Amino acid sequence: MVGRSVRTAILAIEGTNCDEELARALRTVGGRPEVIHLKRFGRDEGRRRRRLSEFDLLFFPGGFSAGDYVRAGAIFAARVRTTLGDDLEEFVRDGRLVGGVCNGFQTLIELGLLPGRADGRLGPPEAALMPNDSGHFECRPTYCAWPGGTFAPLREVPVGTSYLFPSAHAEGKLVLPGPPGERLRALEANGQILFRWAAPDGGPPVYPWNPNGS
Repeated sequence: MVGRSVRTAILAIEGTNCDEELARALRTVGGRPEVIHLKRFGRDEGRRRRRLSEFDLLFFPGGFSAGDYVRAGAIFAARVRTTLGDDLEEFVRDGRLVGGVCNGFQTLIELGLLPGRADGRLGPPEAALMPNDSGHFECRPTYCAWPGGTFAPLREVPVGTSYLFPSAHAEGKLVLPGPPGERLRALEANGQILFRWAAPDGGPPVYPWNPNGS
């Protein structure tokens, strides 16, 4: 999916991390990533120094952006709205991909881009990432399995394939609004569930294989 002509912006601010590891992974599959501080998309004498339209993909990396004060990803999201709000909405409407890893996923939740509005607008969060059921920070490798679906970058992956992912978070329990299970079923029907927690023996992914209780 990532070819040599695909340019990727990895957006960084104070406290983000693993951006260089993400860049290395994208280069491994032939991409052209750049780690760029959000400030470089700001205006200098009325003109933007960098533009989001230069890129095909946008990634939000992990870490503890702005110290994760207020809520995980909340300050990063607020700064993105101010600096890139209109451009980011246009980027999404154009059908370009946006990804978030760990704290980046939390930031996308705060922006209202996940679970996602049909028109690609930013807005109030439509979900929340709550503290883990254990009540503390969880850090261990965890298995995730691909349940199948229509997401093009994963279409060659056999259904049921599991991967061992690094996992480290304190606020990772995804909570959706509305009647229990209703929004989750809608996300499943729309092909938006890309991975599920998995146990190495194929059994139910209870704690610790499900580290947060989602």
